[in-house]
Amino acid sequence: MGIATDIILLVVAAFFCGLIMQRMGQPLILGYILAGVVLGPHTGGLTVSGLHEIELLAEIGIALLLFALGLEFSLKDLKPVKKIALIGTPIQIFLTIGLGFGIGTLLGLPWKPSLWLGALISLSSTMVLLKTLMNQGWLGTLSSKVMIGMLIAQDLAVIPMMIILPQLNDPTVGLPVLGFAAIKAGGFLTGMIFLGTRLLPKMMSYIARLGSRELFLLSITAIGLGVGYLTYLSGLSFAFGAFVAGMVLSESDYGHQALSDIISLRDLFGLLFFSSVGMLFDPLFLFNHAKEIIWIVLAVCIGKGLIFAFISRIFNYHSVIPLAVGMGLFQIGEFSFVLARLGVSTGSIDNHLYSLVLTATILSMVLTPLVSGQTARVYAFKKRRLGQEKLETSNIPDPGYKKHAIIVGGGRVGYQIACALNRVALPFIVVEIDHRRFEKIKEAGMAVVYGDAGHEGVLDAAGVTTASLLILTIPDILTGRSIIITAKQLNHQIAVVARTPNPDCFNEMKALGVSGVAIPEFEGSIEITRQALLHLQVQPTEIQSITDTIRQELYADVLNTDDRYHTLSQLRGAEHQFDLQWIRLPSESCLANRSIAQSQIRKTTGVSVVGVVRNGRLNPNPDPNFILRPEDLIAIIGNEIHREGFLLKTAFQNGPDLGLRVQRSWQ
Repeated sequence: MGIATDIILLVVAAFFCGLIMQRMGQPLILGYILAGVVLGPHTGGLTVSGLHEIELLAEIGIALLLFALGLEFSLKDLKPVKKIALIGTPIQIFLTIGLGFGIGTLLGLPWKPSLWLGALISLSSTMVLLKTLMNQGWLGTLSSKVMIGMLIAQDLAVIPMMIILPQLNDPTVGLPVLGFAAIKAGGFLTGMIFLGTRLLPKMMSYIARLGSRELFLLSITAIGLGVGYLTYLSGLSFAFGAFVAGMVLSESDYGHQALSDIISLRDLFGLLFFSSVGMLFDPLFLFNHAKEIIWIVLAVCIGKGLIFAFISRIFNYHSVIPLAVGMGLFQIGEFSFVLARLGVSTGSIDNHLYSLVLTATILSMVLTPLVSGQTARVYAFKKRRLGQEKLETSNIPDPGYKKHAIIVGGGRVGYQIACALNRVALPFIVVEIDHRRFEKIKEAGMAVVYGDAGHEGVLDAAGVTTASLLILTIPDILTGRSIIITAKQLNHQIAVVARTPNPDCFNEMKALGVSGVAIPEFEGSIEITRQALLHLQVQPTEIQSITDTIRQELYADVLNTDDRYHTLSQLRGAEHQFDLQWIRLPSESCLANRSIAQSQIRKTTGVSVVGVVRNGRLNPNPDPNFILRPEDLIAIIGNEIHREGFLLKTAFQNGPDLGLRVQRSWQ
């Protein structure tokens, strides 16, 4: 079967190797690489015969990988950490290239391979880091946002590297050649933006209207690979064109749909790419060059980690963030494989250097979860030796608060909660990561701490050890989980009320010890339901009964251990338990324009008037001298017979002996 057999073997082997890596807590790409090692020519046994054909298919994997990256790319992702991502990352890349150049020089490499080595080690692994952050519960913290922002900028830097570095093969190359390559890239990018804003949206809209999922998938694949091929014909990188096509499509109305449809195809061809990388890995090479490889790994990991920590610090990130960034981004990334393969294919680097980088990359990826997992311990040790760094706070008294609430997030939800607590004079401290919101809360005279609540030092500044309640207003469950775990470690008795995105998170919230939850979207749907039923002329009492029942059914499971919630639910439904009913008073009723005492309502009907709504205003517990007016909405309490008697009385017109007539009618 030829190439078909090879693909079947690779997919099956990648499945089992990926399963092993998943069980070991390692990224799946290491399983794909391991599958390539097992089926490669250097390990014996069952071997893929069509290595060259697999490499050709892997080129499609590279293009789809960068095409999907373009679809995911958005400048909005860089907004919270745009300075360090857009300015700090280029500085980090140049410093790391210098580190790699120094390592290459010490290894006796010529200047060109040394420069390539620096470029290869300057990139970190997005896939490995995201997997590590998810496993550790740190995804969504400020340090993770810094790391992801820098990784996006690194991924973008791959494109100019792929254009410029191959031009160094010609010893006579100079700035004109590199400038011409940059002009070609700029011209192509301009043409693609023009094409993407004029033609592609119309074409995608037409295809979407046809209603064929298969045709839509085929169209976006054709766009990504077709544009890549056009760039290849024009002398630019095939992968570069695919990335630009994805970036242009990401701004259209169908960008998210295109990404969700292409991601499976990308992963399948990505499997072939990483497996083809593994096929070039030689275990004997690792054994024969163990000292050299270990030295490279140590130099890269330590040097690169220090560079990242230094960049974070000079961009004014404090606390645990420089440490977390340095211990999270020290590895060599998967896009280094893409760049290294380009270097081998263009003759820029030899197989010896490629094998050194490949082996060092795999080892650094394996080390990432182990090293990153020690961030909290290293930071705790640093605090004990050097003390806690001072955080920016405002309006917190020197002695601090006790038995106060900590509100995590000062956005629209958090700010309203803070205002409510402020009205009843309850002590609270807001923790806010956005400096503009921090300044707004500060100007309002509220106690506030600037920082990421996922870090112990920030919660310490908010007085978590003496707080009685933690209120999470942030919607991200991963970020919330990290904050809850940290807070519970510092104060086992603290109660937690959290915002959750959906009911599926209830079980996880219960396991974390959360005492109260709220789903803003659900509460919004309840309000829409209430207003819709009002427009459909459903009685207000029935609407209240329906919405209370829905709310109790949703929250019962997570709050079934809290007696106070059940008490609140009972109070909400008290009108049903006490047979409360709302009745509109007709204008011709004998009760209209008379006081409650004059009408002898209690004596003649047996009901009690407990409330009257007039002109949209509730008058609770009206006294006997309260005069009822036409169109009043009257709340009465009594059994069914009494309420029927009151309804009958409201139907009578004014006349003598009202009480006697009604008594006789309902008796």
